[in-house]
Amino acid sequence: MSSYSDSFNGVFPSVCSLDCPDQCGLLVHKRDGKIVKIEGDPNHPVTKGNICNKVRNMPARLYDEKRLRYPLKRIGEKGEGRFKRISWAEAIDTITSRWNDLIKKEGPESILPYSFYGNMGRLNAEGMDRRFFHKLGASRLDRTICQSAGTVGYSYTMGGSFGIDPEDTIHSKLIIFWGINAVSTNMHQVVLAQKARKNGAKIVVIDVHKNQTGKMADWFIPITPGTDTALALGIMHILFSENMVDEHFLQEYTVGHEDLREHVVPYDPVTVSGITGVPVEDIYTLARMYGKTSPSFIRIGNGPQHHDNGGMCIRTISCLPALTGQWVVQGGGAIKGNSGYLALNTTELQRPDLLENKNTRIINMNQLGHALLELEMPIKSMFVYGTNPAVVAPEGNKVRKGLQREDLFLVVHDLFLTETAKYADIVLPAASSYENTDLYSSYWHHYMQIQQPVMEAYGESKSNVEVFRLLAERMGFDEPAFQEAEAEMIEKALDFPSNPFTREINYESLVKNQYIKANVKPLFPGKLPTPSGKIELYSQRMMDAGYPPLPTYIPLEEEGVFPFLFVPAPNHNFLNSTFSNNERHVKLEKEPRLHINKKDADAAGIIDGEMVRVWNERGECELKAAVGKLVLPGVLVTQGLWADASGTNQLVNSLTPDRLSDMGGGAVFFSGRVNVEKIQ
Repeated sequence: MSSYSDSFNGVFPSVCSLDCPDQCGLLVHKRDGKIVKIEGDPNHPVTKGNICNKVRNMPARLYDEKRLRYPLKRIGEKGEGRFKRISWAEAIDTITSRWNDLIKKEGPESILPYSFYGNMGRLNAEGMDRRFFHKLGASRLDRTICQSAGTVGYSYTMGGSFGIDPEDTIHSKLIIFWGINAVSTNMHQVVLAQKARKNGAKIVVIDVHKNQTGKMADWFIPITPGTDTALALGIMHILFSENMVDEHFLQEYTVGHEDLREHVVPYDPVTVSGITGVPVEDIYTLARMYGKTSPSFIRIGNGPQHHDNGGMCIRTISCLPALTGQWVVQGGGAIKGNSGYLALNTTELQRPDLLENKNTRIINMNQLGHALLELEMPIKSMFVYGTNPAVVAPEGNKVRKGLQREDLFLVVHDLFLTETAKYADIVLPAASSYENTDLYSSYWHHYMQIQQPVMEAYGESKSNVEVFRLLAERMGFDEPAFQEAEAEMIEKALDFPSNPFTREINYESLVKNQYIKANVKPLFPGKLPTPSGKIELYSQRMMDAGYPPLPTYIPLEEEGVFPFLFVPAPNHNFLNSTFSNNERHVKLEKEPRLHINKKDADAAGIIDGEMVRVWNERGECELKAAVGKLVLPGVLVTQGLWADASGTNQLVNSLTPDRLSDMGGGAVFFSGRVNVEKIQ
């Protein structure tokens, strides 16, 4: 622990660890050795002292009386939540002895790590853990639940996760938030947009739900879920037909624009309106606004990629800035993600060389229920950290049935006794990010940041890095990779000559400065990491992979006879299931609701505020109806992953399919269909 954090009183620099693009700079206030307040760092060049309620109320979470203090061993039935205290020595011995037995009898692939980014620190999310499970030879997890479909789709067009600098968006004159509730999930992009608005910019929001971001827009455009590709193609049709494209930019920096011009002819506004539910005149207005306004900026959200056609959707939207040449105008272009600028040496961080069998099976995290119940070579043990699959994973009922298996040895490392942890045989108390040393790289702004401990370990809690060091030692893994200190891991992760943007950033400079901006230049003039070095409107790589090489609208999969498209979106005060068990955050969010159009509610005899049953062949939920005009007819929207509270039936991912998206093996949370009725 660094010397400054040993002080009982004072204000200390920190960074937000939540899986959020903003990755705020923080100031932590301590009194008598305890964190009493967290505020934004006003000197951070992007976040500038503004933080969300999730972080503002973090001290209550860090010192919540329900937080785990020591290891636990199950003494009740799985899911019952009855445990007794044990020592770390007993916990580590129990885990390693069970794993050694499994490796002898079933092979190492009978063991599965299951994790995601509950803590965005790179060492704790994808460092010592990856090294350990590589050496163990465990089944590999394809971590695709969040943004993989869109990342693959965007990379077909742009070559990687490269957009404009968000700081430049104060110069934009048209800002389109497409499929992102940025007020709740990217608040500093909203702050920048408001600055641009004061300089005359217009803000347009395209979404399936008039959420907080839709309400702050100059123009909200509701769209039928899963049809965003068609709208983007309709905009292209008008841009080409009315000569609003930048011919010089297309010639100089793109491939395939002649093919695209012909390809979009069938996507006329009447046809597109019939697909999307967006009126013909609105499609013309939007296209002309985009074609005639410069600089224009599109913030591409995560929402549209959570469909069967999600990868193609993001691939299509990402073509739009090229048509009007926005990439060479300050404040013009798009952001899906910017993680490419802060890329690390993941080979040194994760050490895949430690995996002896390079053909070790890979299991997609979105199909956990299937993996637990239906694999021919079954999973016999799981180690869960940084996520809560009992609530978060698709086909939740199937997942929970799998976790219930008596022959599944389950270990969970978390801050709280989550819904998943209640099924565990061993529960380990996790350290919060404020107790760790770690490296942070935003996937939106261009700043690398460091976290050093600002509070003592809570009870007997340990970080992921510490736990996997202990497990490695007990398993007899003596490679130097398992003895590396955090500072050495950070140095090696940052030593990455292939990334020219971060060559000046190292451990010592981060300790001194807390955050450092990557040396990012505009994309153009320049060469992209695509095969052609240009923006690929036509992609031969897509053709070779079996996809249409040009942006193409592909309807969602047909799913039974259920009449409503169901979109379980995020809410304002939780982050997935994080904070759903914290009293203060629940009080702010109030209760789960189901948004339904008044026409549909009237037809079903549903009155605003009544409890309704939502169901399909996968499961059912009971939620309070919110009747109005915030969603289109035929669409139902919920917000937030609420805790599995006693006497409730509100786990919305019980209804979501575990199909995989068209690209990247992504989740299709928003492509399910349901029915709804009032509860008599």
